[in-house]
Amino acid sequence: MSSDGRATDDSGAGPTRTIGIFLFPAVEELDAIGPYEVLAYWTYHYPDDNWRVLTFSTDGAPVTCAKGLTVQAHRGEAELPDLDVLIYPGGRGTRPVLTDQAHLDWVARQRERVPLMVSVCTGALVYAAAGLLAGRPATTHWASLDHLRELDPTIDVRAGERFVDDGDLVTSAGISAGIDMTLHLVGRLASPERAEAVRKGLEYEPRPPVFAG
Repeated sequence: MSSDGRATDDSGAGPTRTIGIFLFPAVEELDAIGPYEVLAYWTYHYPDDNWRVLTFSTDGAPVTCAKGLTVQAHRGEAELPDLDVLIYPGGRGTRPVLTDQAHLDWVARQRERVPLMVSVCTGALVYAAAGLLAGRPATTHWASLDHLRELDPTIDVRAGERFVDDGDLVTSAGISAGIDMTLHLVGRLASPERAEAVRKGLEYEPRPPVFAG
């Protein structure tokens, strides 16, 4: 472990950088698991890129998601290494924390120490409530775009965009959009070629069925 809390790599290529995905009660399953699958495939198959992904919850205990899936987090907040990227998923579990000032203060503190803050779906609502999106472009689930505007009228709400990359803040639209956004992150953090290799490895080729209108 290096002095800054990051895992070291014996190859001499430098410290291993860490992506943390926050899990909370009633988190939307695909919001968290979709990005985790993309990132875990990348970091498992390409360890020389020196990235790792882990999940964490407030206390490290298992979390019951919005549709009933129970997930065991890797860590609790107190056991977290320094993060290079924090991913905040969405789901109905975001609603109670929009008025939880202690939690919003925690989110604001992460903004001060984590270089890249990312949200999936209604995770953007939490970022907005914590003041992270003031005056910046962002998106969220289509059904929550108005709520995003209400939380902070200064936000440049981007309807219809799959994800919005604004440098040190990245937001994505609803649920499955988190997969697209995370592939974009792989391209940004590693290379477009690496992101394409991950996409092919996951056989991610969306072809939704055509329903009679």
